[in-house]
Amino acid sequence: GTWVFGPRFCEFYAFWGNMCGCVSIYTMVWITLDRYNVIVKGMNGTPLTAKGAMLRNLFSWVFSIVWCIFPFFGWNRYVPEGNMTACGTDYLTDDQFSKSYLYVYTTWVFVGPFFLIVFSYFFIVKAVMAHEQQMREQAKKMGVKSLRSEEAKQTSNECRLAKIALMNVSLWFMAWSPYLVINWAGMFSPSTVTPLFSIWGSVFAKANAVYNPLVYALTHPKYRAALYVKLPFLACKGDSDEDNTSVTSSATTAVPEKSEQA
Repeated sequence: GTWVFGPRFCEFYAFWGNMCGCVSIYTMVWITLDRYNVIVKGMNGTPLTAKGAMLRNLFSWVFSIVWCIFPFFGWNRYVPEGNMTACGTDYLTDDQFSKSYLYVYTTWVFVGPFFLIVFSYFFIVKAVMAHEQQMREQAKKMGVKSLRSEEAKQTSNECRLAKIALMNVSLWFMAWSPYLVINWAGMFSPSTVTPLFSIWGSVFAKANAVYNPLVYALTHPKYRAALYVKLPFLACKGDSDEDNTSVTSSATTAVPEKSEQA
């Protein structure tokens, strides 16, 4: 294929795609940090307010615009990608000043957010596992089988949370790693970047906009319940309040042990 819309539209196409990707990344970071604040810090954490959420969104957009506008002023540039049907950053020019933009951008927009997300989910899982252990010890002291009625479920809270954390991190890594690989391959081994090779960055990054809502919204029971009220034909009703509590909430119902038969 060939880019037919001219160099100026190519620049704006790459700018908007780059900026929206950056906003998406930092939005996921804020969501993750909010979960970290609620689950790990608990009552000691500062509750998220509407003003706080707006400021975080504002930061994401301003930060993204600043980083993505630099190529318009000579620090790297936006050019057609290898398949000539999309545009992105220039990773083929053999110039250290141009490459330095990709080094710094990778640090702030990929490496930093990735480790923040991994760090947060590591301590989220650790905190929930510690909480579950405390609940079991307390139940043992009280002479009851469990302080949590949902412990009878096949999958424990720790396992469910670990799976969600692993899924979030894996999908995030899957969405943005192809672009990282393509850009760095273009800088250090240009001959490996074929048109077919370069197209996968766009495919995975744009697919991120499709499955992100599924991961961050439809996995939330209250969201599913609300969606079921509006669109019942989707059959996405959330679990009932009795059966579906948060991974961080504690049920107060004690489940006595069955007495042994004489």
